[in-house]
Amino acid sequence: MRAIAVGAFRADPALVEMPKPEPGTGEVRVRIEYAALNPCDWQTVRGAPGAPATARVFPLVVGVDFAGRVDMIGPGDNRFRVGDQVFGRVAGAASGSGTYCDYVSVPQDSAIALVPPGLPLRAAAALPSAGMAAAQILEGAALRGHESLLVIGAAGGVGSYLTQLASARDIRVIAAVRGAEHERMAALGAAATIDVTDRPLDEAVREACPDGVDALVDLVSTTPDAFAAHAARVRPGGIALTTHGVATGAALPPGVTGVDFRLEPTPVLLDVLAAGAAEGVLRVP
Repeated sequence: MRAIAVGAFRADPALVEMPKPEPGTGEVRVRIEYAALNPCDWQTVRGAPGAPATARVFPLVVGVDFAGRVDMIGPGDNRFRVGDQVFGRVAGAASGSGTYCDYVSVPQDSAIALVPPGLPLRAAAALPSAGMAAAQILEGAALRGHESLLVIGAAGGVGSYLTQLASARDIRVIAAVRGAEHERMAALGAAATIDVTDRPLDEAVREACPDGVDALVDLVSTTPDAFAAHAARVRPGGIALTTHGVATGAALPPGVTGVDFRLEPTPVLLDVLAAGAAEGVLRVP
């Protein structure tokens, strides 16, 4: 089969031929039709800290998100059938496996789910990593209705899903973006959108929330100092969450709890997200 893989960390990805995987006991083989692009893909290629816990076997096929059709079932009981349209996330699956390829074999009890009627495969492929991260981040922020949430990097995949999910709970989302994203973020439910290339973030946040925000989700900062600077806008008793593992060691304001987010993929959450997308409640960026 065709695959885009690397022969070593920091090597250039290349189109290669690899053996078609055979599904083991309790696995399904999926013929991939769409694979989404995620930041963790290039992090894995670089061997960056925090990259998915895929076994380091080379050649390493890049990618974690996919959508396609089951074309083979492994031995044993299985909840899927040949021909099922499915989508999911493969990080932590078979050694060296990814989704920038024609086929992938995954455990049937891993983060894989049926694509509901009405949801195109292309849209389903863009749900797993970003959608699950947004949903679990929102749970971790522990916000109630009418509280405020500052999202740094809101225009990306995770930020776009998070803005929708939070606003649906009547949480006031302040979306920090780069560039003219006001109309799009407003359509996703943001109460206020700040273009950080147009005005100072501090000034704009103070204008939107004079007493500070109840929670921060920082999808951008890669150093403790940068994260701490954003966390300074959180009022005492609030939460500052990062997706880059820099909360530990960050000098956060008194009373602000720092959280290093780690994604825990589940098939149940995939079902929930897919249902929302199929019904038009959740827009796929």
